[in-house]
Amino acid sequence: MPEDSGAATGRRQMLDHDQRQSIERDIVLIARQEETLVLPTFDEDVAWALGSRLRRLGAGLPIVIDVRRFGLPLFFTALPGSAPDNVEWVRRKSSLVARFYRASYAVGLDLRLKETTLTSRFGISEADYAAHGGSFPIRTVSSGIVGSLTVSGLRQRDDHALVVRALAEHLDIDPAETALPDQ
Repeated sequence: MPEDSGAATGRRQMLDHDQRQSIERDIVLIARQEETLVLPTFDEDVAWALGSRLRRLGAGLPIVIDVRRFGLPLFFTALPGSAPDNVEWVRRKSSLVARFYRASYAVGLDLRLKETTLTSRFGISEADYAAHGGSFPIRTVSSGIVGSLTVSGLRQRDDHALVVRALAEHLDIDPAETALPDQ
């Protein structure tokens, strides 16, 4: 399954020094993305623009796209080749962002670094939350975090990258300035 990340599903994977450094670097970079990718406002029109941009960027990819204010879906689409399971991944990833106000990929990397799981660390069910890349908090200048932008269907780092690219482009920021390095 493209979404699987080992430690987040309970399988322990011992990390070597280079892996730990790579994860620590990515966590810092994702925090910078969260600080940088702040919208002036967020409403139904902005949600539609972000979702439409993601749909264009994801043309030909088997993904599901969801843009929401917490508790209220504002844009949803399933592109050809996506599956009903992707809808569940979107739900679980976006629930994680709503709970922790952090990018789902950052939470997953943090858990991997600590060699633990959502259930072990926080006592929450992985049936309801997914610490896998692809959901990013929607933050506004005046209101803080108000929703999430989520993609599912690719490898988790690629889901994350697609969402970050869409936000960067929407804000007229060069996507290369906010992208994680290639692995």
